[in-house]
Amino acid sequence: MRVTVVQMNPGADKAANIAQATRLAEAALASDRPDIIAFPEIWTCLGGDRATKVAAAERLPEPGSNAHGGEAYEMLRSMAVANRVHVHGGSIGELAGERLRNTSLLFAPDGRELARYSKIHLFDITAPDGTGYRESATYDGGSAIVTARTGETVSGLAICYDVRFPELFLSLRQAGAELIFLPAAFTLQTGKDHWEVLIRARAIETQCWFAAPACWGQHMEPKGPRHTYGHSLICDPWGHVVARCSDGTGWASARIDRAVTERVRRDMPVLEHRRLPFAGDTPAGGRVPA
Repeated sequence: MRVTVVQMNPGADKAANIAQATRLAEAALASDRPDIIAFPEIWTCLGGDRATKVAAAERLPEPGSNAHGGEAYEMLRSMAVANRVHVHGGSIGELAGERLRNTSLLFAPDGRELARYSKIHLFDITAPDGTGYRESATYDGGSAIVTARTGETVSGLAICYDVRFPELFLSLRQAGAELIFLPAAFTLQTGKDHWEVLIRARAIETQCWFAAPACWGQHMEPKGPRHTYGHSLICDPWGHVVARCSDGTGWASARIDRAVTERVRRDMPVLEHRRLPFAGDTPAGGRVPA
């Protein structure tokens, strides 16, 4: 199975972001012919004020319904059908009452929505330069751990800041995950020091493949420009980076080899060797304690 991660430079203009995503994906699909294509975090609107983010957000159809969604939802679903590929929609702003959720969507080649996951861990931090980020001012956190089957492979869903919480990924591994999608918009400051290190650590701990599409570049916000790190990558269960982007927009692709997963897990059966419980002992579809 071949996976492509798309690296974007989105701004506050939703229509322009959809056009950029479509252009990059069409080029990647024609060039690399993946079975799964994946987009970064909040690629529909990165920048602008809260009102801009709310305006770009979409109210999602009920799971299992045939109802139409918003522009980004339908673009992702149409791309899956037109190209007969799985599409991981990165994440978009989901309207949930008066608040938003940061939500990933996964579509089958026939256009069915296979899974949706709302980011559990919200990015409320102070960066080394003193810049504060308060994702919880706009978004509510999710609580469900989500896996879905993509062909013969079980895929787990996570988003960006989630990567700093290993119990989530161990829970996904226990739920059967072999491939984990991690769309992100890592800041330049944290990304240059932590992005690759964290993904490789989670891959080694869980013995899973990671597909991590990221936003890159400058994004204008009311307080001034925000810079994201990019460097989208695909990592194998041994912790090797097998494909990556650098700066700029583009994509990277790699073949997900289940034989590698089976060999790594057979030769080093870390789940069998676990002796201590952890806070994330939660099955897929379960709830994370409040």
